[in-house]
Amino acid sequence: MKIIVIGAGAFGTAMAVSACRHPAGHTVELWAREQVQAQVLLAERQNLRYLPGIPLPQELVLRGGATEALAAQSGWVDLFIVATPVAGLRQVLTSLRGTRASVAWLCKGFETAQDAAAPQCLGLLPHEVQRQVAPEMLAGSLSGPSFAQEVARGQPTALVAASRYAEVRDTLVAAFHGQTLRVYANDDLVGVEVGGAVKNVLAIATGLADGMNLGLNARAALITRGLTEMSRLGQALGGRAETFMGLSGLGDLVLTTTGDLSRNRKVGLLLAEGKTLAQAVDSLGHVAEGVYSAHTVLQRAHHLGVEMPITECVVALLNGRLKPVEAVAALMGRDPKGELL
Repeated sequence: MKIIVIGAGAFGTAMAVSACRHPAGHTVELWAREQVQAQVLLAERQNLRYLPGIPLPQELVLRGGATEALAAQSGWVDLFIVATPVAGLRQVLTSLRGTRASVAWLCKGFETAQDAAAPQCLGLLPHEVQRQVAPEMLAGSLSGPSFAQEVARGQPTALVAASRYAEVRDTLVAAFHGQTLRVYANDDLVGVEVGGAVKNVLAIATGLADGMNLGLNARAALITRGLTEMSRLGQALGGRAETFMGLSGLGDLVLTTTGDLSRNRKVGLLLAEGKTLAQAVDSLGHVAEGVYSAHTVLQRAHHLGVEMPITECVVALLNGRLKPVEAVAALMGRDPKGELL
């Protein structure tokens, strides 16, 4: 199988390394955004910025440049993996318009509304972006509980290949399923994407709680009630309830809210220390999608009449309307209600 991974960040690099190791002997290219970056990767045979210490397989082909050049190669590619942040997805999908290959994205979150000043203009999930720019594309998402470092090291990981097309799901399984990486198929693309987006927002909340030393009881409460919020929004958008009890729901939520490698959890920890949002984001050196998705998650929830109090507090915290201690007080001061309401 011929696979091109677009985006040489941490996860794009990790998935390219994983595909190279597959016993089927795939031909894999890792496509960096800039030619200079590709040259550095080629010279060092490792991604010093995002995955230092992990050697790139000699079989991995490294290229760079504008994504528009990829369209000319689409006739002999079986699978494109888009490993850009959500903000870059639209441009890449536009450049791949017309390809007959399967396309899957790794990003988790919501695109910022195209016209943020218009209240009726909502931020979109990745599949909604794809439906706008390339509705005929055979596309889907590769998601689930996974830190790039562990995937690249070959540590056991389980992911979900989500698409309404069986061909895309089958291609993703054939590309990545192996001894250290299990890939499960799911046709609930909406549910999988909502799980991947909302867990990033909830990880900021649990990082805040951990940074304030609120205890393990508080962490468990936030994770459990956060799962309820995630499921509510996902079902309102068309996802299935059972998806949120799977890898891309509960699994990814637990990993991101408790794992020390979680960038979104780290944002919460830094805010609890008294750092400003700008300071917290700058210190990461990577994208924390929850910071950019939180406002859109809440916007979509309000539009659908879905109650998401944890998300509401996270947005108020990020906007500077609440301080950490005030956000906790706001959650604990809510009126009592039945657990399943």
